[in-house]
Amino acid sequence: MTDPITKTHSAHPIGQPDARLFDTWIDPIETGVRERVRDWIEALIEAELEAALGRPRYGRATAHEPSVRGYRNGQRSRTLTGTFGSTEIALPRARLQTEDGRTSEWRSATLRAYQRRTQAADALIASAYLAGTNTRRVRRALAALFGGAVGKDTVSRVWRKVQADWHAWNQRSLADEPIVRLILDGTVVRVRLDKKATSISLLVVIGVREDGQKVLLAVKNMGGETTAAWRAVLDDLVARQLRRPAFVIVDGAPGLEQALAAVWEGVPLQRCTVHKHRNLLAHAPKRLYDEITADYTDMIYASTAEEIAERRQAFVRKWRLRHRAVADSLEEAGEALFAFTQLPPSQWKSARTTNAIERLHEEFKRRIKTQTVLPSAATAAMLFWALLASGQITMRKVDGWKTLPQASAAKETIDLAA
Repeated sequence: MTDPITKTHSAHPIGQPDARLFDTWIDPIETGVRERVRDWIEALIEAELEAALGRPRYGRATAHEPSVRGYRNGQRSRTLTGTFGSTEIALPRARLQTEDGRTSEWRSATLRAYQRRTQAADALIASAYLAGTNTRRVRRALAALFGGAVGKDTVSRVWRKVQADWHAWNQRSLADEPIVRLILDGTVVRVRLDKKATSISLLVVIGVREDGQKVLLAVKNMGGETTAAWRAVLDDLVARQLRRPAFVIVDGAPGLEQALAAVWEGVPLQRCTVHKHRNLLAHAPKRLYDEITADYTDMIYASTAEEIAERRQAFVRKWRLRHRAVADSLEEAGEALFAFTQLPPSQWKSARTTNAIERLHEEFKRRIKTQTVLPSAATAAMLFWALLASGQITMRKVDGWKTLPQASAAKETIDLAA
C-alpha cells in the first residue's frame, strides 16, 4: 500500500514561520537614513584628516602652507554600531610629522582607536540593562535596532565603562551640598561571592537639600547593618565634608543609632513610624492587629503635638493592660518616635518615615528581579547608583519643603543659645 504522506521540501524548519513578526516592518525613512550614514561618517573623518594634513585629498602644498605635515597611508575598514544600526566604513590612514623629524600614526578624534560603538549606542545598551533587562536578554530586546550585533558580553563591557563615573561620584566633595536632613536605611540583595550566592547589605544614605530635593549621597555594600558598617559609611561622608544635618530619619536599627551618636552626638533622631508599627504587631497575636493599628494610627496621625502626646499616654495605659508587650515595644522607641513633632506640621508627612528609601529599595529589587543573583557586591552598589544617576529612577521634593530653611534656621538659633 502506498503511503499517502509525502515529505515537504520547505526551506524553513517545520513549525517555523517563513518570516518573523517584525521582518516585514520596513520603514523607508529608517532605510534611507541608514544608507546615508556611511557616507556621512566617512566625510566627517575625511574632513578631520584634511585639517590635520593642511590640504585636501590629492592637494598640494600652498603658499599659505608651504611645509608638508604628513602623508596619507591607505585606508582600513571598520564596523561601527550606533543607534542607526551597524555599518562598514572606510577609515583613512595617514602619517604625521613630529617635531623631531619622525612620523607618527594619525589618530582620529571623532572615531577613537578600537571604537566599535557610538556613545549613544552604549548609553542605549546600558539603559536597557538598567530598565530590568539582564545581559542575556539585551540582544533580543535590541535585535531590531542593532541587527544582532549586541550580545551579553557587549553589555558587560559597556557596563564596565560606567565604573569611571561611579568611582568619581564616590569621591566627590559634599562641601557645597546644602543638606538639612538625612534618611538612612539598608536593604539586602543576593550577589555572587566565591561562586556562591550570598546575601549582603546595601547601606543607603539620602540627603534632603534646603530646597526640599532628595539626593543620593552614598550607597555602600557591607556584610550587614552593624555599628562598624554604618560608622564606615558616616565617616566617609564626614571625610568628604558633609555638614552636620539638622534632622535624621532611621529605621530603628541599633547599630545605626550607635554610629550616629558617635559621629553627630545630639542630632535630632526620628525613628520610622512604619517600622515601629510592624514591631508592635510582631509582639501581639493576629486577632489584635486591627485594634492596635487603629490606636496607633490615631496617635501618630493626630493633627497637633498635644493630641499626639495625649493619645500616646492613652495607648500605653490601654495596652499595658491588654497586652503588655505592645506597650513595652512602644516605650522602647522613646522620644525618637515622636521627634517629627518638633518640626512644622507641613513637614510631618515626610519626616515620620523612611518611605523615601523604602520606595527606592522596592524599585531597585524590581529592576534586578530578572537577574536573581548579581555578579558581585560592587556591581550591586553601582547598579543602585546608576538607576538614579541615569534618570531611570527619579526622586521628587519632600512634602513641606518650603518650610525647610525656616526650620533649619530655628534649630541653629536654639543650638547657639544653648
